[in-house]
Amino acid sequence: MTQLEHQPLGALDWLLIGAYFVVVMGIGFYFARKSKDTTGYFLAGRHAGWIAVGGALFAANISSEHFVGLAGTGFKSGFAVAQFELFAAVACMLLGWVFIPFYIRAGVFTMPEFLEHRYNKQCRTYLSMISLISYVLTKISVTLYAGALFMEMLFGWDLYTSSLALVIATGIYTVAGGLSAVIYTELLQAFVLIGGAACLTLVGLDKAGGLSALIDTVPLEHWSMLKPATDPDHPWPGMLFGLPILGIWYWCTDQYIVQRALGAKNVDHARGGALFAGFLKIIPMFLLVFPGIIALKLFPHVEPGKSNTIYPMLTTLLPTGVKGLVIAGLFAAIMSSLAACFNSCGTLFTMDLYKPKRPHASDRELLLVGRVVTVVMVIIGILYVPMMKYLGGSQLYDYLQRIQAYISPPIAAVFLLGLFWKRLNGSGALASLYAGFVLGVLRLALEFGMNAWEWELGFVRPLVAMNFLHFAIVMFAVCVAILVGVSMMTPAQGDERLRGLTFATTPKDAHAVAIADSTAAGRRMTVIGTVLLCAILAAVWAVFYVIVPMRISG
Repeated sequence: MTQLEHQPLGALDWLLIGAYFVVVMGIGFYFARKSKDTTGYFLAGRHAGWIAVGGALFAANISSEHFVGLAGTGFKSGFAVAQFELFAAVACMLLGWVFIPFYIRAGVFTMPEFLEHRYNKQCRTYLSMISLISYVLTKISVTLYAGALFMEMLFGWDLYTSSLALVIATGIYTVAGGLSAVIYTELLQAFVLIGGAACLTLVGLDKAGGLSALIDTVPLEHWSMLKPATDPDHPWPGMLFGLPILGIWYWCTDQYIVQRALGAKNVDHARGGALFAGFLKIIPMFLLVFPGIIALKLFPHVEPGKSNTIYPMLTTLLPTGVKGLVIAGLFAAIMSSLAACFNSCGTLFTMDLYKPKRPHASDRELLLVGRVVTVVMVIIGILYVPMMKYLGGSQLYDYLQRIQAYISPPIAAVFLLGLFWKRLNGSGALASLYAGFVLGVLRLALEFGMNAWEWELGFVRPLVAMNFLHFAIVMFAVCVAILVGVSMMTPAQGDERLRGLTFATTPKDAHAVAIADSTAAGRRMTVIGTVLLCAILAAVWAVFYVIVPMRISG
């Protein structure tokens, strides 16, 4: 890990950090007393309002790798990486308007459970297993590694000690309180991390001499999102057509994210929460990517290969008190994401793997299993820490997106197409999921061999060497072809079997559970919010995808 200068903290800094931990733990243990059954523990009793849902969605997503990775990539290549955040806002709208009504109407606890309703039990088991494995290899490991960068800087702790402290602190209230504790601590953490990031951005911009000085100094290409098709990191075809695949998988089908929306009071609050998260996802462009561009002026001699240290270096500019708020924000980002992951793992194992084997298990037994699995995930996270030194890389955020690009295409295909076309069946879905898994593992293994041992690879080299977003497009097309082809060659599922699970088989008055009820006022407000969010996104894209590139070419 890159050595960073140890930063002294003042009394006010420690007071703010201590207050953050006291409030978070207080919220966690308050809700621990209220989680008495599986609905309360795993879905927050389905009482969460739209603000809590939206804040939790945002905080679960934003973690230490965003602070480290977005700033580092912004330093290296500018605003192009912000497209991941903007497409996430689009995916949030899809979650609210397309996917959530089906999930809530089906009354499911997990995304694999919905796959069983739509396709078959084998699809449920596959998605549960692949999700649990991917959470350890990506979400837990990357969050801990990036968080340890800051802990080393603040306290001089090594990687193992830093990660151990983060995992234990988060695991305590996650195990005790379930999703209620996670959602409401995440709501607090969302505002803390936004406040901390805003303070750092404003201080950094002031140290850089203001926006005008920054524009005069930073290369014009850094302000543009439009990159050539041959760009190694952010080619425009991959960003326009590959990113939506990742976005649909992550925001619309991943238990880690969707579980927060499933805990909403009703479909209006779930949809409103998704839209609120969409608005919040515009913020990282200006509070996490932009600081990396600011650092280009303040720290011009930092090598691109060490760009992961940019955000920690920026915190050295902060005065006492402000530094404490920013550090509290970093802790909020780390702990919210770890809590989300631990809670989702407990839910997946308990409801998708344990309960089907013991269908008559009591709520008390299921709660115990959920808590035990959460503890196990905490222990696995700790044991996996020594492996994290191999994740170093200069652009941590791109590393995470690369791995997710190899997981997402088959899952996005079976969920998205399954809602729109009733002819698709379990045989086609399972074949598509297995084929996507094989393709993803092969690409990852061959890419590692090509980079580490200089394998020649022959005629498959172009597929392995192509940008990971381009490969995601290819994978998605292959998985769709297999899904459709196998489904057409095998018997169709009956309409009654698919009632409420596809657009074609859902009557207009269908409400499988009362929670799916929507009101005219709620629908009107979410329509207004959707139109406003679309207008903001269109304006941002027009500036950074059209106007700035025109200035560059002119």
